[in-house]
This record gives sequence, C-alpha cells and structure tokens, in this order.
Amino acid sequence: MLLFFMLGLLVHVVFFASIFDIYLTSPLVHGMTPHWTPLPPPAKRLVLFVADGLRADAVFKLDEDGSPRAPFIRNVIMHEGSWGISHTRAPTESRPGHVALIAGFYEDVSAVTKGWKKNPVEFDSLFNESKYTWSWGELNIISIFAKGASQGHVYVHSYDTEKEDLSASSKTKLDTWVFENVKDFFHAAQNNQSLFSKVNEEKIVFFLHLVDVDTIGNVYLPSSSEYRYTIRKVDDGVKEIVSIFEHFYRNDGKTTFLFTSDHGMTDSGSHGAGHPSETLTPLVAWGAGIKHPQKVSAQQFDDMFLKEWKLENWKRLDVNQIDITPLMASLIGVPFPINSVGTLPVAYLNNTDLFKAESLFTNAVQVLEQFKVKMTQTKERTLPFWFRPFKAFPNSQEVFLCKELIGLALKGLSYYHTYDRLFLRINVVNGFVAWMTYVSLMIIKPHSNPTRGIISKEVKKPSHLLPCSFVAIGILVAFFLLLQACPWTYYVYCLLPVPIWYAVLREVQVIQDLVASLLAFPLSRLAGSLVLFALGIEVLVLSFFYRRVLTAGLVGFAIWPFFTPLWTRAKVTSLSWTSFSLLLAVFPLMPVVGQQPNLSLVYDAGGLEVMSSAAIARNLGDSELKLLRHDPSGLCFQVLSTVLAMLVVSGTYDSLLRKQGLPLANQMVSWAILASSLLVPLLSPMNLFQRLFSIFLSLMPTYLLLSTGHEALFLVILSCLMLSWIHLEQETLSQSVVSCKQKLTSITFSHHPDTAHFRQLDPDDIRRVLFLVFFFVTAFFGTGNVASVNSFFLMVLLISDMMALHFFFLVKDHGSWLDIGTSITHYAMALFLTVVLGLVSGLVQLLTTKKLRLREKPKIRLI
Repeated sequence: MLLFFMLGLLVHVVFFASIFDIYLTSPLVHGMTPHWTPLPPPAKRLVLFVADGLRADAVFKLDEDGSPRAPFIRNVIMHEGSWGISHTRAPTESRPGHVALIAGFYEDVSAVTKGWKKNPVEFDSLFNESKYTWSWGELNIISIFAKGASQGHVYVHSYDTEKEDLSASSKTKLDTWVFENVKDFFHAAQNNQSLFSKVNEEKIVFFLHLVDVDTIGNVYLPSSSEYRYTIRKVDDGVKEIVSIFEHFYRNDGKTTFLFTSDHGMTDSGSHGAGHPSETLTPLVAWGAGIKHPQKVSAQQFDDMFLKEWKLENWKRLDVNQIDITPLMASLIGVPFPINSVGTLPVAYLNNTDLFKAESLFTNAVQVLEQFKVKMTQTKERTLPFWFRPFKAFPNSQEVFLCKELIGLALKGLSYYHTYDRLFLRINVVNGFVAWMTYVSLMIIKPHSNPTRGIISKEVKKPSHLLPCSFVAIGILVAFFLLLQACPWTYYVYCLLPVPIWYAVLREVQVIQDLVASLLAFPLSRLAGSLVLFALGIEVLVLSFFYRRVLTAGLVGFAIWPFFTPLWTRAKVTSLSWTSFSLLLAVFPLMPVVGQQPNLSLVYDAGGLEVMSSAAIARNLGDSELKLLRHDPSGLCFQVLSTVLAMLVVSGTYDSLLRKQGLPLANQMVSWAILASSLLVPLLSPMNLFQRLFSIFLSLMPTYLLLSTGHEALFLVILSCLMLSWIHLEQETLSQSVVSCKQKLTSITFSHHPDTAHFRQLDPDDIRRVLFLVFFFVTAFFGTGNVASVNSFFLMVLLISDMMALHFFFLVKDHGSWLDIGTSITHYAMALFLTVVLGLVSGLVQLLTTKKLRLREKPKIRLI
C-alpha cells in the first residue's frame, strides 16, 4: 500500500505541474527588432504623473457644491488638452498596472511562480528605450523599470520604507517628498553642467509615482474627506511641477504631460479584481503633440459618466491602458517597446495625417514582428505535417489597414502562445483517465473471483506481446517529441500514461469480471446509480464556487433517511441526523466569517460545550461512569480549557479595542491550550464514544480562540452530526452481517484492528465515500464498518481525481490574482485531497489508538 501511495503521489505531482506548462506560461517573446516612427516627433521630453489608486470618477466628479476636486486637471481638460478613461484590466494592482502603462502589456501570468512580486521574464519598456529617464517614488514600482540603470540612462530616486509605513498617518507625506525632490533636482540642474546637458537632451522621460491616493484610499476609503483632500494635494503638486518644467525649459513647447493612474479601487478601499471602480482610471494629456480640447454636442458613450461629471461637451477619448505606451513612444520619437501589444490612440495626436499614418504603421509592424517571431519559434519545434498555421492572414501581399493588421497580429500571438495547449490537455486527460481506471481496478480486484485468478496464473504463461507493445509505443512517443524539440516536461506528460495503461491491461481478468458483473446488473439500477454518482461529483465541484450548494447537499442528506428503512428501524437516530444536518445547512448561507465580530456567539458555543459535557457525563453507562470516576482529571481539564479560552477571547478583544495590543498572559494561555489539545485526548479511555468525545473537547478551546462569530457554533453542530453519522451507519449494515454487528458502546479503538471479518463492496460504500468527501469540503469551507480501509481510501482517490479533472479545465490564465490563484487552489485541493485525508487519517489513528499513562497505581498484593 505504501508503494501505491508513493506512486499516486508522484502521478498527482505531475498532474499539478502540468498546469504551469499549459496555462501559466509567459506570453512574452524575444528576438524582435525595435521600430520607431522616422518622422520628427512633436516633443523632446515626456512627464508622466501616475497617481496610484486613483479612480476616474474621483478626479472628474464635482463636489456637492459644484467645485472641482482637481481644479488644475479640470482646467487642462477644458482649455489645454485631451482626456478620457483608461480602461485597465484585472489584476488591478500596482505592478501590473505600471507595466501596462510603461511597457505596453498586461500581466505576465507566469509571475504566479514568483508570488506575483515581480515579472519572471525580462521585458522592454519606454524607459529602457529613452535617452534618459528620471523616476521618483516608491522603490518597488520604479525599480521594475530600472533595467537601463547599468547603462547610465535610467535614474531611480525613492524614499525609505520607514516613511512609507507612516504615509497613512501623515497623509500626503510621500507625494510631498516626490514633489520636493523634483524641485530640488531642477535646482541642482541649474548648477551642474553635466546634469543640465542631460535634461536638455531629446527623447527623455520624467516619471513621478504618487502613492498617497492609494494609501489613503485603502485606509479611509474613497468616499472619505481624506481621500478627496489627498486628490486636491496631488492636483496642487502637479500644477506646481508643470510650472517648474515650463519655467526651466522657458516655455519651449516641447514638453508633453500625461496624468493617469495604474488602477482604481472599490468603495471598500480594495483593488485587484475587475469591478468598474477598479478598472476605470483617468487619462489627461496636454502639451506638445496633444490635441487641444474639442467641443462637441454629442458623444458615443452609453454610460452616464459624462453627464454626472458635467463633461458632456468636451470630447472624451477612451483608451486601453496598454495603448498609453505607444502614445508616449510616438510623442518623443523613441522605439516602441518590443513587448508592447497596445494600439496607438491617434485621436490624441495633434499632428499631420502623415505622422499619424507613419506612427500607426510603425505600431502595426512592431506588433506584427512579435507575431512572426512567435510563429517562427512554434514552427521550428513542430513537424511540418503537424504544424497548423494561423489562417486569419491571407496569403496575398495586399497592404492591410494598420488597425486591422494590429488586431490580427494580436490574435495570432494568442494563437501561437496557446498552440500546444490542446495537445498537452489531451495527454494530461489521458493520464487522468488511465490513473482513474487503474484505481477503479484496484478497488474491484479484491472483490473479483480470486479462485479463477489463481488458476489462470498457474495455467497461462505470461505473454511478452503486451509489454513489448507498450515499450514500442513509448519509444514512438519519445521519438515524436524528440523530433519536435519539446521541453523535457512534455516527455513526462506524454509518457506517464503509457505504463499506467499497461498496468490496466495486465488486469484483464478483473476487467472481464467487471464486465460480467455489469451485464448481470439491472440496467435501470445501474443507470440510476451512475446518474446519482455523477450528480454527487458535480455537487462537490460546484460547492467550491457556490457555498449555497453545500446547503442544498446538507438538506438532501437531512431527508435521505426518510427514503430508506432507517426511518422505521432507528427513528431517534434518524431525527437527530436530520436535525443536525439542517442546522449545519444554515452556515453556508451566512456571511463570510471575519467581516463583523460577534463574540456572544463564541461564548454561546463555549457554553454549549460545557453544558453538553455535563449532560453526557450524567448519562454515561455504568462501565463508562466508573472509568470517568477513576480519572476525572482529563474531563475537568478540558472543561477548564474551554472556560479559559472564552476568557482569553473576551480579554483580547477588549485589549485590542483599547489599542493596548495582545496581552502576554493571553498569549501564554493560548499556546498552552494549543499544545495540550493533541495530548489530553491520549489520556482518555480507549472506548469509541469517550475517546471521540475527548477529542472534541480538546479541539473546541483552540477553535474558540480562532473564532470571531458564528463559526464557533459550526464545530459543535458538525461534531454532533458526525456522532449521529456513526450511529446511522451502524444501522445501515446489511442483513448478512447483522450477527457480527457490535454495539457502539462496546467498540474499543485498537492499534491493530480486526480484519478477519471481510465483506464485499456494496453501493452504501460509495455513498459513504461521497458523504466523507462532502463533509470534508463542508468543514474546509464553511463511520461504521466499510469493506476495507484500502478500498475506502481508493474510492476517495477516485472521486477526488474526478473532481480534479473538472478543475483542470477551469484553471484561469487571466483575471485578478485572486481569480487565478483560486482556480489553482481548487485544482490543487481536489488533486491532493486523498493525501490530505491520508494525513488526517494518520492523525486520527494517533489520537484514537494511543494512550498515555502518566501514573500507574501500585498494585496491592494480598497475602
């Protein structure tokens, strides 16, 4: 069994690793040639202001008294430049937002391997293509684009992290630091000839990263006066910096200014997902090369923003966030960053039609270059007969409209980026099917005809045809992958199913017995069982996405006894099962824990445990009562731990409200409770009921310490339901083993369970496994005698693999970090569910089959 477990673990590790080659690879390509517009650019320098976390409505909207929240920016919109909404894309976080603005591509999903902290693949950016770039702001952001620092043309100026920690309390301190340092920089340039000559070069960029809006919004929320005050201070700072630039360069008309944001935020102050409040950011551009304000009588937008912002008469020009990169590159005449996939928004340009056409054509060639490199890379590692070209491009040499060419090139890039996805999916699914088939045969094998298997082994000699055939298949697969120059991981995904299918086909006798059994089984009953089994799997999968599905499942569990003989044989047990199932079904309908503390429910849960302990101790049988009286210290200690846990929760909450931190005494008591929770049950008697009750009493105090509301009651009700389940499963034993059935009060845990009584699998075993997995999922979010432990856990493995196969197709490579991470987590949870249950089983075995004896009473020898 250990060898099988290790093999299964290896197979599942391979299945998990496959998603990083199928879904989470970097879309970036390298080897392209930089392209730029040959015509003279309208600007010599670009000033980029990025107000981190600034929502579009927060800056464009008027206050209640009709005054603008950002007077300077409002004046620019009406008298100097162009404006619109920059549409960002999830994940709406600072790093991917700035990469989209300055490098021109959205989140590199392979960054999941780096914990979303940095881009794992080198990329080109506007700063790298510039003659010189000076950046001021938060180090984590501006250092992303410091690739050219070693060549001496990207300069980074950042504040200390200690200052950043104080930004929420000091409000606009960090942005003030940026503005003051920019002023000091130009003052120094007046007296430093080397610096003076650099800042007067062409193709230079100044980047001001302003973080206070994001920090204040996270703490005080966007609806607060503090958020509006911070916007006003940023507006004042931008106005002052613009004045400094104009004065320093003597109003030469060669400076372009852009004011935008990396992302917005929700009303609750969070960001990262795709809500409009997070994805709609402001874009205001003015200066050299930017079109002046355009008065219009009507605009083609369906939303109500223009009317709400009182800007319906000034033409709004929306862009995608990645489009800002080619706009900035064309304005100062630097090469388009080679990894940019943005489309130049020519509507912002105030230049000749020739310049617009040349710039857009350069943009198209730059994107097309990425497509060609990606196509060439794919073609070189694919056999000619196997290669499937992207057919959207016609074979003729006609000149395409530039925007259409860019769109087709982007589609082609996506096509070749996901070129191997179908091939890898097929192989991984083949591995899943092979493994699940093998597990199914291992479940059935002990219950097939053993006598016929022994006879066949004695008579038939092993044939070499089967192993030779699979060796040949493996060689052909490896040769095919070798010709395609595939990565070594492809060999693992493609060759892994070969030995598993070989192991399956070796069990030909078991397959024959299975087919014979299925043919003898009534068709209607077989079809019904398969439908119910499939429905159970789908409910388990849906429960990962919709907590209310757990409620529906628990309601189904509650009414289940009424459709079985259990209702007539064990009414009290059935009613208790139904009651606790319905009570547990309420929890998935409740709000997510942690949002609003309700300590009274924590105290109620602790009180219920104390009362239940007293009630159960009072109703113990004579033999159990003697054991309790013999050593009552364990029960008393557990009840005392529960009372202490409630006192710690109350004291900690009061201390935190008074902002006095976590008391040391509370910490010591909490750690003592946690340490004892796994030891005290080992002191209790070994009979089933008392040991399980002792485990519950030990877990409850730790759970109370971690609770803030209604979740504290969850463990109480779940434990009662599990106890009812034990009683109920004892009643469901088939008539053939009734004579062997023990009373629960007489069952004692043993380190070496009695396996002499062996029985065949029956449909109830599948139901028990489905119940177990469902309760495990229920416990994570929100039994009596079985055929054998091995068969039981093999069925859990089979069900978890079926769930994992669902989640394999639901892994996301786009959206917020939460969406992507959640899809990976769901897949990993289903994939390694059996491993987790195995570890839990080991812990349960330790808690139920071991006993500590702290002291032994001396035996009195009678003479």
